Amino acid sequence: MGMDATAPELDIKPLWTRVSQHLRREFGPAAYKSWVQPMVVTVQADGAVSLGLPTRFMRDWVLTHYADRIRDIWLAADPLQRPIGFDVAAPDAAGAAAPAGSDAIATPDLDAAEPTTGAPAPAAGAGRTGPRLVPAAARGEPDPTPAREVVGAPLDPRYTFDTFVTGKPNEFAYAAAKRVAESERVSFNPLFLYGGVGLGKTHLMHAIAHHIRTSDPNRNVAYLSAEKFMYSFIRALRMHDTISFKEQFRSVDVLMIDDVQFISGKDSTQEEFFHTFNALVDQGRQIVLSADKSPNDLEEIGNRLRSRLAMGLVADLHPTTYELRLGILASKAEQLGVEVPPKVLEFIAHKIVSNGREVEGALTRLVAHAQLVGRPITLDTTREVLHDLLRAHDRRITIEEIQKKVAEHYNIRIADMSSARRSRAVARPRQVAMYLSKQLTQRSLPEIGRKFGGRDHTTVMHAVKKIEELCGTDAGFAEDVDLLRRMLET
Repeated sequence: MGMDATAPELDIKPLWTRVSQHLRREFGPAAYKSWVQPMVVTVQADGAVSLGLPTRFMRDWVLTHYADRIRDIWLAADPLQRPIGFDVAAPDAAGAAAPAGSDAIATPDLDAAEPTTGAPAPAAGAGRTGPRLVPAAARGEPDPTPAREVVGAPLDPRYTFDTFVTGKPNEFAYAAAKRVAESERVSFNPLFLYGGVGLGKTHLMHAIAHHIRTSDPNRNVAYLSAEKFMYSFIRALRMHDTISFKEQFRSVDVLMIDDVQFISGKDSTQEEFFHTFNALVDQGRQIVLSADKSPNDLEEIGNRLRSRLAMGLVADLHPTTYELRLGILASKAEQLGVEVPPKVLEFIAHKIVSNGREVEGALTRLVAHAQLVGRPITLDTTREVLHDLLRAHDRRITIEEIQKKVAEHYNIRIADMSSARRSRAVARPRQVAMYLSKQLTQRSLPEIGRKFGGRDHTTVMHAVKKIEELCGTDAGFAEDVDLLRRMLET
């Protein structure tokens, strides 16, 4: 059936207006604005209708998610039952994208003015058969669907590389974070940081973001928690506006998600995160993630996603050592602008062994108490103010626990800790246990000696000195002792 030149104005435009109103009610305003409103309607020479979209991506998305429903609604409203297709047709100022012999009909902006059902809108200008969609930028107007700013969490100004105290437990993670922050592209992607609570994962994440934003403001950095990522995705689903969500998170240069373990068990969110991850990696964008476990230990995350998380560089932050805790305390005291006696710092570093955050909190409490009540900071006031923390940590580690763990590690009997045997296979583990007893408990040297078969305190002193020397010269042995320490402290 032939169509005359006036057909588009006479029936296509009011028909498309009715269909558009139906689509907006069914899809919701957000999805309508993202996917339907950019369309232009043209009638081909053979009478078929074409819905043109500005990009191939948008055309493919509509074909996958909306095309069948749009066809159903169109056919229900069109008495001629014309076939409908979807094409890439982004008209420019010359109108080259509009098929020859037809006029492009713009989709109505139903948010701006709701047309009366079935009534055609006024023509845009004399001699034209209907309004033609012109890009917003060409009209000198703001884009009606601008890319939104990425939803992200605010950064803590205290968490920079300058304020991060490094030591053996975290030096590898720190070096990896610095490399990501200082280089536009690195050989590993993603960077996956993991470790227990209060060991510095979030500090390093904030430090990376701070450094990039300061050194290269043009790079788009998005930092947020896994919980915020899930909330944003679920909200997009409810609002039928997943395209905006995808545009937000797939257009960044650096995506940083903290506590990614909380995505575990959320199938739809995992799926979206998986596709976002792949899209960014394929474009060469950097991803930085943190969790409380290594990728392989995130059991509730699917195998496909788990393998992606482990494909880059995995860096763990170990529990703090005495030396690192002491460094954290010294740095915190400097930030607070107070002088704390070295003996007090050493006491806290010995007694509170859980993590850096708790160590900092202990010192903050101590300093605040001293300033508020006007008392000097001494060992006595420290014991008094921190009595609850100290009591909790005293309960945590005992010499008996240390002996048991060391004996298991070196495959000797617990009785050998108190025996008179002097062979190296027994003597060295016994010295390690004495050393750890000195480091991890507040027992005196004579008390420790008595727990090891009534040995003299000078024997304990010799054991501590010997283990310190071996740790300084033998990296493998030092790692072994550090592993034992971490197992006891957690």
